[in-house]
Amino acid sequence: MFKTQAETREFFAALAPLVAASTHCDIIVAPPFTALAAAVEAAKGTAISISAQNMYWESEGAFTGEVSPGMLVEAGCRAVIIAHSERRQFFGETDERANKKVKAALAAGLTPILCVGETLAEREAGKTEQVLDRQFKGGTAALTGAEFSRIILAYEPVWAIGTGRTATPEMAADAHRFLRQQAAAGFSPERAAGLRILYGGSVKPDNCKGLMAQIEIDGALVGGASLNPEAFASIVNF
Repeated sequence: MFKTQAETREFFAALAPLVAASTHCDIIVAPPFTALAAAVEAAKGTAISISAQNMYWESEGAFTGEVSPGMLVEAGCRAVIIAHSERRQFFGETDERANKKVKAALAAGLTPILCVGETLAEREAGKTEQVLDRQFKGGTAALTGAEFSRIILAYEPVWAIGTGRTATPEMAADAHRFLRQQAAAGFSPERAAGLRILYGGSVKPDNCKGLMAQIEIDGALVGGASLNPEAFASIVNF
């Protein structure tokens, strides 16, 4: 929950030239709902895509305060983050609701960025894989192979978000490897190989290189460090 429309325009004016030559990766920025139109306009002519941070699964109706997939598409979004750990932690997001959102996003032509990750208590109890298995299967339930090939997965250990703590590159890679195994078992080895799994958990310019050196980590879901155009660009361009 950062940046007004004016601040969003300033952000893109600073970011766009810094990543103009970055053709090695896809760049997606996910501003708040109120700044989506400003972000889409500011990103025109660049390679930066715009994502929403959340959505509801119905196309319209008496759901005060919610935003539909069609509204996001009309606003110019190409993707949507689903079941971010903060949505799970603070707003009661469940795997069942996440699955409904994934299906609705796909039906609307959006790329769902489905987030999974364990809490500190779950990790310390040795339940990391159990939690990831439940969240992965719940979030991708009843998807066809073709639908699954259109999603992006993000592993974000809750204990490493906004705490300054980061999973070691090896810990992150282990979780990514497990998730890819689940994808292979649930869909196919080919679909699993094509799945992009992002790491999100206090990714910063100074730890990005070690994380991205892990073959299992395909990209980053950047939180606080993305608010500063220079810091975010250095991650994009690491």
